[in-house]
Amino acid sequence: MIEKIKKGLKEKEVKVFLVFLFFSTLVWFVNKLSNNFNGAAVFDLNYTNIPENLMLVNASHDQLGVKLDALGFHFLRMSVSNKKVQIDISKTDKKGNEFYISKIDFEKQIERQLPNSMKLEGVMTDTLFFNFQEVIIKKVPVEPDVRINLAQNYLLDGGLLIEPDSITIKGPKNQIDTIDYVKSSKIDLTKLTSDFSEMTSIIKSEALSKTIFSNESVIVSGKVSKFSEKKVSLKIEILNVPIDVSIQTFPEYVDVICLGTLETLKELDISDFQVVADYQELKNKKSQKLSLILQRKPSKLYNATVMLTEVEYILKRK
Repeated sequence: MIEKIKKGLKEKEVKVFLVFLFFSTLVWFVNKLSNNFNGAAVFDLNYTNIPENLMLVNASHDQLGVKLDALGFHFLRMSVSNKKVQIDISKTDKKGNEFYISKIDFEKQIERQLPNSMKLEGVMTDTLFFNFQEVIIKKVPVEPDVRINLAQNYLLDGGLLIEPDSITIKGPKNQIDTIDYVKSSKIDLTKLTSDFSEMTSIIKSEALSKTIFSNESVIVSGKVSKFSEKKVSLKIEILNVPIDVSIQTFPEYVDVICLGTLETLKELDISDFQVVADYQELKNKKSQKLSLILQRKPSKLYNATVMLTEVEYILKRK
């Protein structure tokens, strides 16, 4: 029994010792991290303020090795994830066909982004070089690829609406110089009986890999209305008739079949229509019949069809 008690006490002493050892090590470690060290690190570079008329094709460096005087905590954090710094390339120097930023210039930019507890001791690269390509900006219309199948007795009232109906593309001149429009992805709509609004992506070919689109998608919408037919009877008007001549057509009135929404058909007025024949036609070809033309009709109608294309006539001299 006494031996068991001694053994238990020893095991407890070992556990207490290990706990104290862990916390003392932790305190020592934290204390060390609170001190400044000289060491090397790697910064990720993010290039900003690219000139409007240029596109950055590539840069000599995406990362930059640096020497720092910093707290141990900073080095610990950077061992997990590199620090990101912004490099403004709006004012690069040029030598021949090469653009570059000198060591002095980008060192100053980096220093301004460091916390007070971190000091830049040096960088491991002398110059940053850039390859730019001249770009142009162009506004082009969007052509939607929409297949609409309307339910019976329904029509597309007013046509398709595309928002936006045009976009701006920016890219190398040799890529977009010949582009006159862009297309959107295909939309299939079947048996429509109500208004619709669909988002669709803009198709970007592999040949435009360096081109930037102001919009990646557009919204295609339309108003769908139920339609009906209505027949109106109109008096035929003869144009360009000489003063000493009168013409009588047979028939004197002609029917026009109107196709439109119920609301539009209710608002139809005879004065909004005009069916005409031209006397000059007789002088030109001595025809036995006069051709009829629907000269005027309400703009809201989907369709209007004159039931006769020609009429007979009697000519009288006064």
